[in-house]
Amino acid sequence: MISQPVVSRRTGPAFALLGAVQAMLISGITVLNVALPAVQEELSLTHGELALVASGYGLSFSGLLLLGGRLADLYGRRRLFLIGLAVFAAASAGAAPAGTFELLLAARFAQGAGAALTAPAAMALLRTVFPDPASHTRAIAAWGGLSGIGATVGTLLSGLFAQWGLWRWAFVLLVAASLAAFAAALRLIPADGSRSEARLDVAGAVLATAGMSALSYGLLDGPAAATIIGGLLLLAFVAVEARTSEPLVPLSLFASRPRAVGTAAIVLGSAGMASGFFFLSLHFQQDRGLSPLLTSAVFLPFSVVLMATGAAAGRLINRFGPRNVLITGLFAAGIGLALVARLDAALPLGLLIMPLGIGLTFAAATVTVVSGVPDAQAGLAGGVANTAMEVGPTIGLAVLVTLATGRPDGYGFALGAAALTFVLTSAAAAALLRPHNRTNTQGEHP
Repeated sequence: MISQPVVSRRTGPAFALLGAVQAMLISGITVLNVALPAVQEELSLTHGELALVASGYGLSFSGLLLLGGRLADLYGRRRLFLIGLAVFAAASAGAAPAGTFELLLAARFAQGAGAALTAPAAMALLRTVFPDPASHTRAIAAWGGLSGIGATVGTLLSGLFAQWGLWRWAFVLLVAASLAAFAAALRLIPADGSRSEARLDVAGAVLATAGMSALSYGLLDGPAAATIIGGLLLLAFVAVEARTSEPLVPLSLFASRPRAVGTAAIVLGSAGMASGFFFLSLHFQQDRGLSPLLTSAVFLPFSVVLMATGAAAGRLINRFGPRNVLITGLFAAGIGLALVARLDAALPLGLLIMPLGIGLTFAAATVTVVSGVPDAQAGLAGGVANTAMEVGPTIGLAVLVTLATGRPDGYGFALGAAALTFVLTSAAAAALLRPHNRTNTQGEHP
């Protein structure tokens, strides 16, 4: 085991740093979304090449997260946090001047690899910064909404830079932010203790990375064979983890029903948010004729509500328990999506209710996933939560785009299907997480 590092007393600045980095990493996924037409024109990309540029970051990010979380537990969370930031900064610096498809794609993959090292380490460091259970719960609850904020900020930046034809400057901004975070981490994050003597499950790491990457690629728009191969590799991963003495991901981690439900809720929440952004971005530009900048600005209230919800969620969870907050969040998100799906005068109200529900869902689900996990597996738990966050958009878009294709009301129909899924999941969570005693209600022992 890694010996315990000295706890930092500068909790406010340390949390601000870790949270800003998490939001930055997620913004890296969406920072090209609105600018994709400009990227395609400048680099003369085919539709397939453009899709790879758009998804390359997410593919390596989601594929390497479990490995990144385990490495943080074995070799030190601060150490992996700093290494990941350095890789992310270098890759962003390479993406800014990239003049060919191959260079830009390689840079995007490298960005995702750096993010996969950084994100789970950052989440695990919250235990160092907030050793008190109540304050740690509040921090994790606020953390749950950071991904949504990051995605929204990335979309806003994408629209801003696309409006002025300066999409490359988005990467320059990421370089500057990464270097600033690296310097701040040296002062605010306490040094790691000694390294763990446990061994890395190499076979599990290879199978998990290859399986997640192939599955995500296949679902995004790759050949059906990639999806099948990805599924088979993940099945092989489960078989290996069940037999090895030091698994990358102990299967006992998911023996807890609340943790399994929480992981599924994160997948659903991220799928709903990403799908909403995708369909509404197309609707506003194609159907309503808004510019990229105005399209991005429409999502600004969404981000404000999400941020406010994250700030308040910790107190709500400590008072009412993660179960009740999760059920409420899923239901509210479903109502918000149902209003958005109308694509009429109810849309603005839906864009306020939807982030409220998704913010509560992320907060309660994240607390549920990490609660009760041993400190030696905190990085892995962060990897699991972040993997669920990254897998959700891939699965959600694959399903909902299929539903929308060929229908005159395709956008609204797909968003309506997402709304129904949230409401049904809220009911399922209420049944599956029915408390047997007060301890389980509060989520202290999932």
